[in-house]
Amino acid sequence: MSLFDKFERLRERNEYAKTFGRSPIGMPFEEMLSPTRARVGNREIILIGTNNYLGLTFDHSVLRAMTDAVERYGSGTTGSRQANGTYTAHTDLEDQLKAHFGAASAIVFTTGYQTNLGTISTLAGQGDHLLIDSDSHACIYDACRLSDAATHRFKHNDPENLQRRLQRLPDTGARLVVVEGMYSMFGDVAPLAEFVDVAHANGAMIFVDEAHSVGCYGPMGRGIAEEQGVLEQVDFLSGTFSKSFASVGGFCISKHAEFESVRLASRAYLFTASGTPANIAAAGAALTEMRLRPELRQQLWDRSRQLHAGLAKLGFDLVAPAGPVIAVRRPDEVTAIREWNHLFADNVYVNLAVPPATPGGTSLLRLSVSAAHSSEEIDAVLAAFERLL
Repeated sequence: MSLFDKFERLRERNEYAKTFGRSPIGMPFEEMLSPTRARVGNREIILIGTNNYLGLTFDHSVLRAMTDAVERYGSGTTGSRQANGTYTAHTDLEDQLKAHFGAASAIVFTTGYQTNLGTISTLAGQGDHLLIDSDSHACIYDACRLSDAATHRFKHNDPENLQRRLQRLPDTGARLVVVEGMYSMFGDVAPLAEFVDVAHANGAMIFVDEAHSVGCYGPMGRGIAEEQGVLEQVDFLSGTFSKSFASVGGFCISKHAEFESVRLASRAYLFTASGTPANIAAAGAALTEMRLRPELRQQLWDRSRQLHAGLAKLGFDLVAPAGPVIAVRRPDEVTAIREWNHLFADNVYVNLAVPPATPGGTSLLRLSVSAAHSSEEIDAVLAAFERLL
């Protein structure tokens, strides 16, 4: 028996996908031409599966900030935040985040995945209770495994089910409810105001992962919590720099000053090199653009509504209302793989999402809209989808 035997099914699925043309797993792009265009071989393709929601990856202010940071600090930190890896760039960004969200504390992590892994597993310990939405991201599930707390799942986006779960818990131990603002696979939004009420009424704190919603929702782009008017009531809010912030990294903010203690205990913070100067500077510049240019959110929503309406008119089964993520439900995995290849042959790149990565065993063609998409590019995407029919 080999250690690799357990991966045989995954290898077979990957090889099977290639029989339709090419595998969508880790497909290389030879050149990025813009936030919405790339070159693959000798072809220029439209990108509508990149999570580049505000289209800032080629923004001049972001690129200039990265260049300046490299010249000032060098290419990398070569150390963790507890050792030599804290530069003024890191603390300045944390101050920016505190000011933007009106928070008492902000901690920057090296990746978005590490943010949730490091904060949730540290906040909830032995004897405590974690209550998580059943559709939670893999990093939230992994945080639960790493934590010594008892984990309880509740039905997706169901405040009443959360209420019942909380009321069944013993009186001992702290309680932390974990939900997402917008769920990355389907693009559906949490009834966050209801979750906040239920959590606090039952003596629990609430942690909201806004990785895919910061920058896209709310008057200031502060996410679903701001959109639904409960930002000041959320205990912990996490996000990633790899979507709207056009970089790599992550952060968690809290209204509780005691959250600073996580720096002293989180292994994902203590024992990894800190974010590179370029990535930290890019995130800071993107945050400034997010704050000063509300038109980016308007452009994103204009293109999202155009795409959603067009796909609905063509008769496609759309999982959720218009938003930064638009998921097209397909009847089965084979159909989704075949259509992904047809779209790619038509110079349109989307995400293929199939079980076990999707909730409920659903097969999807997943599209993510950018503020940088033109109306003409959305029309071209719609024309490619129409040719699937």
